[in-house]
Amino acid sequence: MKKFVWIFAAYAAAQTNIKIEIIGGERPTIAVPDFRGAGDAQRFMPVFNQTLWSDLEGSGFLKLVSKSMYPPAVPQQPSDFTQPTAPAAAPPRGKNQPAPPQTGGGRWLSDWSGPPVNTKYLAFGYTAAANGVLVLRGFLYDVTNPAGPQVLAQNYNASLDEGGARKVAHEFAADILKALGGQSIYGSHIYFTSDRSGSQEIWMMDPDGKNQRQITSFKFLSMGPSVSPDGQKVAFTSYRNTNPGIFVFSVDPVRDLRFYNQRASVNTTPSFTPDGKQIVYASSAPNDKCCRIFIANVDGTGFRPLTSANKIEVEPKVNPKGGDILFVSGRSGPQQIYKMNMDGADVERITDGTGEASNPSWHPNGKVMAFAWTRGYAAGAWNVFYMDIASRQYVQLTHGEGKNENPSWSPSGTHLAFASTRTGKSQIYVMTADRSSIQPLTSQGSNTKPFWGK
Repeated sequence: MKKFVWIFAAYAAAQTNIKIEIIGGERPTIAVPDFRGAGDAQRFMPVFNQTLWSDLEGSGFLKLVSKSMYPPAVPQQPSDFTQPTAPAAAPPRGKNQPAPPQTGGGRWLSDWSGPPVNTKYLAFGYTAAANGVLVLRGFLYDVTNPAGPQVLAQNYNASLDEGGARKVAHEFAADILKALGGQSIYGSHIYFTSDRSGSQEIWMMDPDGKNQRQITSFKFLSMGPSVSPDGQKVAFTSYRNTNPGIFVFSVDPVRDLRFYNQRASVNTTPSFTPDGKQIVYASSAPNDKCCRIFIANVDGTGFRPLTSANKIEVEPKVNPKGGDILFVSGRSGPQQIYKMNMDGADVERITDGTGEASNPSWHPNGKVMAFAWTRGYAAGAWNVFYMDIASRQYVQLTHGEGKNENPSWSPSGTHLAFASTRTGKSQIYVMTADRSSIQPLTSQGSNTKPFWGK
């Protein structure tokens, strides 16, 4: 072996004309004008406004109306809305004449619901500094409902600095998404392997690339993190003890929880079960001729094999809904992705045998997997795909932009983290599952094998 969305509008693969719908529906429109701050709070508004816009735009759930369409006056609080007493009648217009001017200049709901903004929702508010604390008062209005427009009104507090501005922006964006039926990726974390400190170690960061911090300091090759469902533990492979072995650390505080590695030249690619009580992994035990899939307690005890093929098998991933395991095997030739029951029975190949397939990642709905495959427009090159398990229909997400691999779904199912060499060294990127937004998250050193957890 060579290497060890939630989607509102269904995404179609041009080469196959296939549509795979994870969740359907129209994206709600929202206007998000820049907030202003009183006193010392104003100097943190650029980072606040950028964070709020990025969170909502990058959610894949909302359609943000361009700020160039907004009226001149922007409300900061509900009392700023004043209904015009006598709206001017619209003058006769020819076929190509522009729309009449807005009746309130931005101070009434129809200024936002009507042209040229044509939005359903408006996010507005203000910030202030009070006793060294940044205070945000945030509102969300349905401007198409003058009888009762308020959807959300909430206060937020944080430190009076850029970190605090980002925090309240993240929280306000998360509440907006929740109020409209969506889910924010804020509060989750992406774990990955980075060599920026001189050796490959395990790192973690926020889903926007902020707050990157190092987890291990072994000064030996450590790679392939996997996070427990509750976000409290990270399992990974390390060469700290010469042969590749499995380690399990707590995240906060960071400490070694001691995983028992059975006697073998290779113990690798650990992954937690949905209840967090067991780990599935690959091991060359007992005869070191090949790797098989094993399952053990979270401390490494009680291990037993699940497969018995005489070919290398790695990367087991348990369905988050339970019941079956995806894994990578060379039993039919070039590496492909297979599925089996939790007891190792009913093994079936999921990918079609063409090219090489690797890095399976379950969508939180337990019905779709993302993976890396050498099939597609760039034959022989690794690209990211996702596939409906039942129908075997698939969609190619990356196309001819370096080597793209190790996709990992966000807990919300709306985004994918993946590693790509499109700019040279491997870096971590995040994209919405419909590929409408792709953003780099890392830039220092070489960064690989992301895993998105809580």
